[in-house]
Amino acid sequence: MKTIYIIGLLVLVLSSAAALSMRSRWQKPSKPIGTNKMSFYDLTINSIDGKEIHMSDFKGKYVLCVNVASKCGYTPQYEDLEKLYEQYQGKLVIVGFPCNQFLGQEPGTSEEIVSFCQKNYGVTFPLTEKIDVKGKNQHGVYQWLTQKSLNGVADGNVKWNFHKFLVSPEGEWLAEFPSGVKPFDTELTSLIK
Repeated sequence: MKTIYIIGLLVLVLSSAAALSMRSRWQKPSKPIGTNKMSFYDLTINSIDGKEIHMSDFKGKYVLCVNVASKCGYTPQYEDLEKLYEQYQGKLVIVGFPCNQFLGQEPGTSEEIVSFCQKNYGVTFPLTEKIDVKGKNQHGVYQWLTQKSLNGVADGNVKWNFHKFLVSPEGEWLAEFPSGVKPFDTELTSLIK
């Protein structure tokens, strides 16, 4: 009887852990001992029009980093990203990072990307230059977002377009959301306080 109870408890614990790992990953920011943690606010990137964006300009706000593409099944998320940006203005900055690494779904030039985003979705949130979000040419911002050794909290893995990372107003890695998590899903919006 005791063995059946232990096995049942073990199955319950394992299934709960598996269910939790299927959705977003949220971890309380911490500063572990022995890491090379660097500040999100030390990072810079060029905007889509070639001006330098300093992440330190976003201190005191949540920053939602999203790798975007114009020819993806998730591209309509641009509309809700813009609405989210407008709704939480003053509290949240959304930064779109055009990326052509997933089946070539962002082939356009900077001018074509801007035109597409403005014409089809009225995008006003910042867009960066086209970058790699994974691999040997991964941009420094995405190195920070995906490497615990740099962000001090968690490793991440960008698997497709419209993958989202949320950074706290203090510049701490806060959460990661796969492409299927929409901008207004409560698991994302509940973290913006």
